[in-house]
Formats: sequence, structure tokens, C-alpha cells
Amino acid sequence: MKLDYAINRIHCVHPFGISRSTHDYYDIVYIYIEKDGIIGKGEAAPSNRYGEHTQDIVAALNKGIHIDERMADIDNFIQNMTPQCKNIKSLEVAISMALLDWYCQYKQLPLYKFFNASRTNTPNTSYTISIGDMALIPEKIKESKPYKIIKVKLGISKEKDKEIINSIRECTDKPIRVDANEGWDLDTGLEMSRWLADRNIEFIEQPFHSNNLKDTAELKKKSPLPLIADENSINSNDVMALKGIFDGINIKLMKCGNLFEAKKMIDLARENQMKVMIGCMIESSVAITAASHLSPLVDFADLDGNLLIKDDPYVGVKIIDGKIILPKTNGLGVKLSKAATNNKLK
Repeated sequence: MKLDYAINRIHCVHPFGISRSTHDYYDIVYIYIEKDGIIGKGEAAPSNRYGEHTQDIVAALNKGIHIDERMADIDNFIQNMTPQCKNIKSLEVAISMALLDWYCQYKQLPLYKFFNASRTNTPNTSYTISIGDMALIPEKIKESKPYKIIKVKLGISKEKDKEIINSIRECTDKPIRVDANEGWDLDTGLEMSRWLADRNIEFIEQPFHSNNLKDTAELKKKSPLPLIADENSINSNDVMALKGIFDGINIKLMKCGNLFEAKKMIDLARENQMKVMIGCMIESSVAITAASHLSPLVDFADLDGNLLIKDDPYVGVKIIDGKIILPKTNGLGVKLSKAATNNKLK
């Protein structure tokens, strides 16, 4: 099998701000696996939060990575591919996407069938309002009109966070999911959870820093709203330790390392009566479509990374009336957009 890659910059519609950073663009590495006239596609969207960078991915790829179709088996993949990726999880998951895209095209089945999921059982996705210029909130709410659920980034201060929610509530009464991105302390979490409970909020995601499980456990005892782990929920090794501290987990492909691991996290959470969300970074339609193939197996989806950029070079999963609509074609079901300008993309 031939392995190739291309780097591409994607630009946000609005600056994408969370409690710890703001970005106007992200550099993505696309992975291509080719054999027998079939091209499998994958996407690596590295996050500074987890110590990953585009240049590290490129360096690992330039050193050479061996791959063959036998790695479409979970044990072979973990044994042979994981060590080659040098613990760069976004690279590992990109290769798993490309490999399974190739394999499922070869076997003539959509990726969701590989995971025994149903195409019709997909959830609605939320649409994210990030931290930024308060004057842009009405415009962002208009952009969220096709979606039934809003996700709101908080974690600045009690006063500012309340101002953001109040401003949104002046524009819409849609259900909101709140994400503090590790930005609160215990006092803020206690006050905000009570204040938010009367404002049609579904849950709070990652209120405190990932090393502060003590305060998270305390908040869970007193919060009227469910708590969902994000930065605490990296891979399947974390799930059991979060039981009783969080009500559910947010699985992101770029954190967990490969699609097999994401499925394992879903299964473990289910076995332990925890809710499951599948989320994303700012990503294009390659990674969002890959995650969407797992969405029939979860409770909540936050798969809007491709909706928040203005130059997505691929097309794949669609959102109709807020609901995730999976491609009917084999593999991932993604193809190059007619508007793509980077001639290195496949």
C-alpha cells in the first residue's frame, strides 16, 4: 500500500475562541492510502492542548510508516501502527481513517456497517458559539438557525459567562450545551450550574482542569445539571476512573488515537451506564464524516467542525434540519470539493 500526505490550511468563519486560546485558522494533514486504484482518506487535526503539532506529524511521516491491509484488524493495527505514530494520536487516527476508508471501499460497505451501526439512527448535532466579540452573537445565532441545539463556549468569568448566555437567550430559546473548557474553579462551577439550570441547558462539559477530579466529584454531587468529560476523557483507559465523577464522556477522534479505540470507549461507557457524546476539533469533512459514522452509537453529537470553516476542501456527511445524514457510498463517503484549490489534495 502507498502512503502519501498533503498539508492544507483551513480558515474559520469567525475567530474560534475557547477559555484558553483563539484561532483564525488550523493546519491540517491529510493522509492518503492507495492500492488497486482505491484511495483511502484520513485527516489529522493536531491540538496544542495535547502537545501535538503539524511539524511533528510531517516528521513522523517523512521517516516512513509501513502499512498494509491486515491492519484493518484492531489487534494488527495496535501492534503495528500505534508504535510507528510516535504517540501522535491525531496522526494515528488519520491513518486509521484512511485505512478503514480503503478497506471498506475494497469490501464494498459503508464505514458505519463496519461498526454495526445503523445509518438511520443518527443524532442531531449541536452548533458551536465560540468565545469572541459579543457584537457577533446575533450573527452567529442566525448562522445556527438550521441546527436545533447550540453549544456555547464559556470559562472566562462568572460575569462574562452569564453575559454570553443572556445575550444568546435574547436571540433564541433553543437547548444549549455549555462547555467551560477547564475554565472554572469550584465556586464558579457551583454558582454557574445552579444559575444555568433555569435556562434550558442540557449539560455542562469539562468545568474544571483535568487534574482536578476532586472538585469535579464535589460539583457532581451538587450540580442540577449533568457533567460531561472532555479533556479528562482521552482514551478507554480513562473511562472507568470517570464513573461516578462525570455523567458521561465526550469522545474526540483526535484525542483517542484510532477509530477502534473510539468504538471501545463507546462500549465501555455503555457498560458503565454513562452517556456518550462524540465531538470534534475544528476539522474538515474528512474527519467529521469519519466521526459521524460512529454517531448512531452515541447519545449526543457535537460534529460541527466543518460547519465553522469557510474553505472545507471535501464534502461528505450532510446535516439536514439539524440531523446527521451519513453518505450512502462505501468507505467514508468523502470526495474532493469542486471548490478545493490545493492541487496536492486527492
